[in-house]
Amino acid sequence: MNELFKPYEWNLANQKVLDMHGHIILPGILVKSAIEKLTKSLEVIQGMLPDESERPPNHFAAEFDSYLASLIAHPEMLELVSAVLGEPFRFDHCVSLNRLPGNGGVQWHSHEYGEKDCKLGFLRIFFYVNGFEIGDGGLKIVSGSHLFRDPKIVAESDAELEDGWLAGKRHPETGACLLIEEVSAPAGTVVLMWTHAAHAVTPRQKVSETRWTVVYAYRNPGLPSKARWISKEFETSGIPEARYLMPLY
Repeated sequence: MNELFKPYEWNLANQKVLDMHGHIILPGILVKSAIEKLTKSLEVIQGMLPDESERPPNHFAAEFDSYLASLIAHPEMLELVSAVLGEPFRFDHCVSLNRLPGNGGVQWHSHEYGEKDCKLGFLRIFFYVNGFEIGDGGLKIVSGSHLFRDPKIVAESDAELEDGWLAGKRHPETGACLLIEEVSAPAGTVVLMWTHAAHAVTPRQKVSETRWTVVYAYRNPGLPSKARWISKEFETSGIPEARYLMPLY
């Protein structure tokens, strides 16, 4: 099978960063061939939109493209997920997050899963194929927000978040004030993020090219997942080598 990641080591220091901040950025880790194949695949998915069917291609991206599907059980992907989540784990979804020129971005939000059971992890792995700059389809994050395990963080602007959910909150472990952070990412960057982390996306500039992005999500089984986008057909016969990853439990 073709390589996915450049040589790297997932170690205790990486895990500490992820667990402390709620995310970790692995800059430029995708190999060139993966960047090229991901770009082509995401162009295919984008070409199918808009689609308002019960199985829209952006929400069920791996079911519409064989290369995207092949990464679900790619050995390098499974090695990373296993190192972070431990065993057992399940595949939850593969969603394209392309941002076309002029895209308005995404407001502040978080996601749900296992609010009352810290042993249940839900990990999102973002592939920022051609990267992004600050303020141009870029990622905004609040480090430490994941530790509150709040699935209902919502704000339409930085000011609303700062005056609302963020007001007076401190990092549960360090005691530092929670702050909004904007990041940049070179082409081929992978970002790992715990599901409860507060995050948003800035608008994509009209003069910029499309930001090609896909996210793969995995979780420890134990509860239903509201984000799970897997058709019954794909679960039972989509990828034979990944069949054990598909069931809810």
